[in-house]
Amino acid sequence: MKRQKRDRMERAQSRGYQAGLNGRSSDTCPYQTMDARMNWLGGWRDAREEVQSGRAK
Repeated sequence: MKRQKRDRMERAQSRGYQAGLNGRSSDTCPYQTMDARMNWLGGWRDAREEVQSGRAK
């Protein structure tokens, strides 16, 4: 049985989250479409908030 690919928007958020944890700038967002970009930035913001509050691993 084939594995189902993750949703593209979910993947964008996950990649943004990883970028935020790694301390990358929000300017490095690789997405051009507004929906994917918004999801990437949402993940990035979530990660930066965790880093700032000390909850990040």
